[in-house]
Amino acid sequence: MYGFYIDEDRRKARRAKWNTVRIISIGFFGVILLGSLLLWLPFSNHQPIRYIDALFTAVTCVCVTGLVTVVPAAQFTVAGKVILLILIQIGGLGIIACTTAFLILVGKRINMKERVVIQEAYGLSTLQGMIRFIERVLWGTFLVEGIGAIGYSFQFIPEYGVAKGIFYSVFHSISAFCNAGVDILGDSSFTRYVNTPVITITTTMLVILSGLGYPVWIDLAKNIKMTIQSKGKRPVGRTITRLSLQSKIVLTMTLFLLTLGTLGFYLLEHHNPATMGTLNAAGKFQAAFFQSVTTRTAGFASISQSGLTNGSKLLACMLMIVGGSPAGTAGGIKTTTVAVLLLTAISVLRGNKDTECYGRKITFEIIRVAIAITLVTFVFWLFGVTVMTVIEPQQKVLDLMFEATSAMATVGLTVDLTPVLSDISHVVLMLMMYIGRIGPMTMALIFSGHVDKKNQFRTLPEAKIMVG
Repeated sequence: MYGFYIDEDRRKARRAKWNTVRIISIGFFGVILLGSLLLWLPFSNHQPIRYIDALFTAVTCVCVTGLVTVVPAAQFTVAGKVILLILIQIGGLGIIACTTAFLILVGKRINMKERVVIQEAYGLSTLQGMIRFIERVLWGTFLVEGIGAIGYSFQFIPEYGVAKGIFYSVFHSISAFCNAGVDILGDSSFTRYVNTPVITITTTMLVILSGLGYPVWIDLAKNIKMTIQSKGKRPVGRTITRLSLQSKIVLTMTLFLLTLGTLGFYLLEHHNPATMGTLNAAGKFQAAFFQSVTTRTAGFASISQSGLTNGSKLLACMLMIVGGSPAGTAGGIKTTTVAVLLLTAISVLRGNKDTECYGRKITFEIIRVAIAITLVTFVFWLFGVTVMTVIEPQQKVLDLMFEATSAMATVGLTVDLTPVLSDISHVVLMLMMYIGRIGPMTMALIFSGHVDKKNQFRTLPEAKIMVG
């Protein structure tokens, strides 16, 4: 009888996870479809637009990517740009957060089923405090976006005037925080501001903060608050040491990847006149740091991506596929996934039985998920690159890899290739952006069907095989 209840609880948990998968996938698809129709209508455009271009723009906004087939600044009216902004905000916050926020606003009680969906969507360990968590996510998002808009306003208001400057500040703050990379400045992204600290600092701040993930925000805020309230009784160092393992891994990997990317791009590009070769030493470091940050799924460019050396393009692809951290606005396979794989490899090389990090053991279930996420992502990515290589034989394979990786990791950087690709390649990129946003594992579950199998919990005899 006891075993029956355990199996039944597991089946209910699996059912809840499957419901969450369907809500996320169908929700994003519905918003994309509605957004594409609105962007296709005459009031959104200065000139007629093909539906596939409107659809591509809707996908890139909802999937917070940034690849475009038209120039948003020239193509869309103010109404169209407002629609872009709404789609980006929905895509950044996510369907679950936006739906929950709407239910809270209309005063509807969030039932247990909806709380389970929130728990599954954000990977939380308990059902307690679900509504409080969503409220913190919303208030934190709007607060940081507001600060970002103020930062941008110091440049945009003097440059474009009060009304247009405020709108541009708000638009690009939301686009940066949501890691969308969609801009309404022209066809050169932020390249004109490569030597403008107020733009580069504001953008990198927004991208880094959003890329940490909401659980890390809350964990940091809680520990900082405890340190302040202790009035000196609690050592400042405990603000870091008392963080959860998730937060420690995210912060460590973020610092490591930002440092690696900055040094890598500086060494590879500091003599390249097509990118940062003409800048002074400080400008080169600023451009290298911005490039390192933006490849972590931001999509804004302060230097020409088509002018990058082959080494830099390859480094950019590696950073893009890693992406940001879980439960945030960033894409990629996530920093924690890479950390688990690296730690597992190190434990094998050292002959350790367990995968350990900061004095804690990482469970085998998490290791299995990390391996599955990486492999499934690689399969989808390889399929997309292969199809585009066949369709676009005149293009360089590395450039096609760059565009495909940018789409799959929902980054949005481009080597000026996306606008000139065929419609079939655009469809491939749209599929990759969609898969990258809802998650490769989510798409794999959709293809595999219902996960509640009768033989899911059976145990078979072990057998050894040779690997490597």
